[in-house]
Amino acid sequence: MSTQACELGPVSRSSTWRTPAIIILCGCAIGMLGFGPRSALGFFVQPMSHEFAWGRDVFGLAIAVQNLLWGLGQPFAGAIADRFGLFRVMCVGALLYAGGLLLMRYSSTPLSLNLGAGVMVGFGLAGCSFNLVLSAFTKLLPAEKRGLALGAGTAAGSFGQFLFAPIGVALIDNFGWQQALTVFGFLMLLIIPLSLALSTPRVASTADVAPADEQTITRALAEAFGHRSYVLLVLGFFTCGFQLAFITVHLPAFLVDRGISTQTGGWVIAAIGLFNIIGSLSVGYLQNSLPKRYILSTIYFTRALATLAFISFPITPFSAIAFGAVSGLTWLSTVPPTSALVALMFGTRWLATLYGFAFVSHQVGGFLGVFLGGIVFEKFGSYTPIWWLSILFGVLSALINLPIVEKPVARAVAQPA
Repeated sequence: MSTQACELGPVSRSSTWRTPAIIILCGCAIGMLGFGPRSALGFFVQPMSHEFAWGRDVFGLAIAVQNLLWGLGQPFAGAIADRFGLFRVMCVGALLYAGGLLLMRYSSTPLSLNLGAGVMVGFGLAGCSFNLVLSAFTKLLPAEKRGLALGAGTAAGSFGQFLFAPIGVALIDNFGWQQALTVFGFLMLLIIPLSLALSTPRVASTADVAPADEQTITRALAEAFGHRSYVLLVLGFFTCGFQLAFITVHLPAFLVDRGISTQTGGWVIAAIGLFNIIGSLSVGYLQNSLPKRYILSTIYFTRALATLAFISFPITPFSAIAFGAVSGLTWLSTVPPTSALVALMFGTRWLATLYGFAFVSHQVGGFLGVFLGGIVFEKFGSYTPIWWLSILFGVLSALINLPIVEKPVARAVAQPA
């Protein structure tokens, strides 16, 4: 059976004000707000470490915990959103995110830092990040608008990175890191009203659905993890998290170690966000005509080559910004084809849940990228081993994605009694 039963139709069938344009606009705003502050947290490493005499491993552990809990919380947030609707999940996520940033602002011990920046922000991101926005786009928008919308939603997160990186640096320089975190925290509350446009309906209970159309979450997970292409997709996504989290948190400090100013580091992170707008929109468009597995393989291999070139030559402001630009083209552009492949294979009913489990792999990679970066630096005084590990993972993921089969999973057709 090549088509998935019990899919949710476009929201226009039951709502008049939530047009596709409104849904995309509000979803992109949520993606921008959700991804912006956490992508600028690397600029708080040095001021907080200097003030409290922490090693970089302390801050690295907190952000590593954040990445891990974001990943572990994502499938649960996705399952709740799939079953009961998106709005409540978004509200709880936004409140946790804002509270975590404000607690981080008052942190003076590693424990409070881990609780705020790690636990609360991590679970908050699981409930209000662009991952749920993309699943809402897939469920609420007509099929012909989904590809570009997925690219736009991902690009919005990149625009948040472009916007919040220099803003974060300016706030820290002019008002201090505490005030910067306060501003970030209150901005997260804007996600709550915006999420009204992305409200998804409750899934019908088993009693209200025909047996031929019913698939429980347990069966959906068993089907996905028994599917070779899904497993390969999940394994490849690990590298994306490892590379992105390591660069986001440790690249600003790495550049300062090489004599590059903090302001330049801010523009490097901003360049990543700016160029990923181009990359995400391009991939969102191209995935309608090119095999998604080839797009993913190209992205991972390009990242490996860009990293190799970056560490092989002297680090200058020009090379740093050039690395940011090339990295930006491939930064979050793995997300549209990854989520689209999950929807293609298994349909949209449990999309947020199944993509959430793929995202666990992504965030386990992020946890290791941030945590190992801090540990390795404290032990060796250099990030060089992590850069080479990133290159190796990029090549492996480029190869892992090639055998993926891009077609719906085969399901037995129920026979009439």
